[in-house]
Amino acid sequence: MTAPEPDEVDLPGPVVDIGTFATLYALDDTRVLRRYRSGRDAGGEARLLTHLHSYGVPVPRTTHLGGPDLEVERLNGPTLLQGLVSGEVSIRQGATMLADLHAQLHAAPVPADLPGAPGGRVAHHDLHPGTVVLSEEHGPVVVAWGSAGLDDPATDCACTALIIGEVAADGGEEYAPAARAFLAAFLHACPRFTPANLAAAADHRRADLSLSPAERDLIPASQRLVARMVDVTAHP
Repeated sequence: MTAPEPDEVDLPGPVVDIGTFATLYALDDTRVLRRYRSGRDAGGEARLLTHLHSYGVPVPRTTHLGGPDLEVERLNGPTLLQGLVSGEVSIRQGATMLADLHAQLHAAPVPADLPGAPGGRVAHHDLHPGTVVLSEEHGPVVVAWGSAGLDDPATDCACTALIIGEVAADGGEEYAPAARAFLAAFLHACPRFTPANLAAAADHRRADLSLSPAERDLIPASQRLVARMVDVTAHP
């Protein structure tokens, strides 16, 4: 019998998902382990999620296990993106859901140790249909908090618009028309933001080292599209 490789011995459980920065391992039916592959310390993220959960923001229950490891509540259900693609969630319902999640997050008190802009609110910076799980147990739950910090809530909303706009502005993307409709519905549902907020959101996107060159190239087109659509929705 062949001995397992050392990295196989060290695995905490079966791999559930491999994300941009972290790998998820199944611990049991109710818990997963989220491990940052860079070795980044996850303590600050755990403290933030515990803080937000205590104020009713829909986030997974989380425990820091030390270093890069988070024990996270296992969520059963599709992402909002999967719900939109399947037709189980309408464009209007999904856009309103995202706007409501922003509102809940930005209403939460600011924790003392979260870095970012002084006077800002807690901002996710990557809240889009792929980072919302439609949990069977709790309803919509926001995941993927690695980019969170303090910021202007309007800039956080602009980040969401810009991410959706990247799909809408991609001429070769099958779902571009649907993304454009979703973007229009989100801009109608969320608070207004300014060109300065949109520029700050573009800076956040450009600083995201996980973006591919193709994704990075779509940022200017998305910024122009969102700016035009903000103006249209402001002056119907």
